[in-house]
Amino acid sequence: MIVTPVIPQSQEYHNFADQRNFFGVPNTLNVISNFPFLIIGVVGLILCLYGNHFSLSFQGEVWGWVFFYIGVTATAFGSAYYHLKPDDARLVWDRLPMTIAFTSIMAVFIIERIDEKTGTMSLFPLLMAGIVSIAYWRYFDDLRPYALVQFIPCIAIPAMTILLPAMYTHSIYWLWAAGFYLLAKLEEAADNPIYKWTHYTISGHSLKHLCAAMVPVFLTIMLSRRSIEIER
Repeated sequence: MIVTPVIPQSQEYHNFADQRNFFGVPNTLNVISNFPFLIIGVVGLILCLYGNHFSLSFQGEVWGWVFFYIGVTATAFGSAYYHLKPDDARLVWDRLPMTIAFTSIMAVFIIERIDEKTGTMSLFPLLMAGIVSIAYWRYFDDLRPYALVQFIPCIAIPAMTILLPAMYTHSIYWLWAAGFYLLAKLEEAADNPIYKWTHYTISGHSLKHLCAAMVPVFLTIMLSRRSIEIER
């Protein structure tokens, strides 16, 4: 990060392709397309906290997944709030819950693939690193730390899924989740072209929300189906 130039937040980022208003709701589809985050986030939290439906082996895993689902649930509200009137101040509340989800899932993955103690001890520092990256961007107008927080899990999780032995079965769902996240980022980048290709029916950014919501869906399915594969 030190050798790369400062990355300021482009104000063009807030200029989304689909700015239609339905029923008095500004940027309607970009707002309501966040609803799936609320559903899967609440379902995941309930399954984590009541009856240990996911059969998690360590307390660190429980906390990691709880923070993940809190981040997913909060994304529904933060992103909807941002899209009602997009600007930098509101974008903080869009990015903050996503960052909580990114960093907590990284700690969970360390528990599963490397070491339970290391992963559990990393949860709080990773969460703080994510929060600091948001604060750094907001106060210094520099996206480099935030980009790093997003980039590292996107590379590390698929790589560790392939290279390191799994503690649980059904690890393929990690790759499905990573694939849908990559698709979501591509749709975000192609916001305007997708809006034109669909004859102004739905934009790339709205589709990005729907694809990104599939990440916790796949991970929830994985948690409900998997069992311990090896003892460590």
